[in-house]
This record gives sequence, structure tokens and C-alpha cells, in this order.
Amino acid sequence: MSLSKRIPIFLLRLLALGATVSATLVMITSHDSAQLFNMKFEAKYTNSPTFKYFVLMNAIASGYSLILLFLPSKSSYGHLILILDLVMALLLDSSISACLAIGQVGKNGNSHAGWLPICGQVPKFCDHVTGALVAGFVAAIVYFLILLYSLHNIMNLFFLKT
Repeated sequence: MSLSKRIPIFLLRLLALGATVSATLVMITSHDSAQLFNMKFEAKYTNSPTFKYFVLMNAIASGYSLILLFLPSKSSYGHLILILDLVMALLLDSSISACLAIGQVGKNGNSHAGWLPICGQVPKFCDHVTGALVAGFVAAIVYFLILLYSLHNIMNLFFLKT
């Protein structure tokens, strides 16, 4: 692959690494506590399996991005990397979707189920979760761009061979 094709993919992977690391760190540092009816409760990401899943998927994507930054560009693993990029994008999308659903319930509650919103009592926690979701969305968009760029390069290579 020529240098002109390696630079954009390197920059996109670097941006994906930054976004996934940011999403992971912001979610891990999300915690807040509130006093309600003489009872103290604490909100943190470990209270929800969905938030744990979000952190895990972003951590895996961070590690994957870091490994690929140091992988030689002349390696013959192009098709495998494309498949793994697709898997990473899908895992990030699923974790964001699940986290967004729980975040919506935390923000607005669910009157039909009798669940009250909690963001009024623990705004710092909700702000951190929102920030982590934004970073997660950026990571998912960057992985989508990586997929498009990689597919474009593979299709051009395929058409040059025929």
C-alpha cells in the first residue's frame, strides 16, 4: 500500500483510538451519590451490566486500534483486518445502543413501569455517561469511515487485477 493510502488510515485509527480510550475513561470515572428520603445511594457505571458492556467493548476496540497502529503496513492481513474492523464497528454500535437505552431510562424514567428518572439526583453521573456516549459515537463513526476507506482500497485493488 502506498504512503498516500497509509496516512489517512493511520490518522483514522489514531482518532478511533483516542475516541475509544476517551469513552472508556469517562465512563469509568462516572460516579455520583445522592441523599433521598434519608437514604444515600450511589450511581456508578458498575451498577449496570449495560455500562460494563460499553466499557468492555470500548476497551477491546482501544486495544485493537493500538495493535493495528504498530502492525507493519506491508502485512498481508488486509482481508482479516477488514473483517475485524467490521466486528469492532458492530460491537461498538451494539454497546452504544444498549447504553443509550439505559441512559434514556435514567434521564426520563418510564412511567409505565414505575421507574423514576435519576438524572435530577445525580447530574454529575449523567453528564459523564453523556460524555462517554458522545465519545463512543465518534468512535463508531470513525470505524465506519475506516470500513469505507478499506473497502474502497480493496475494491480498487480487485478491479486493477481484473
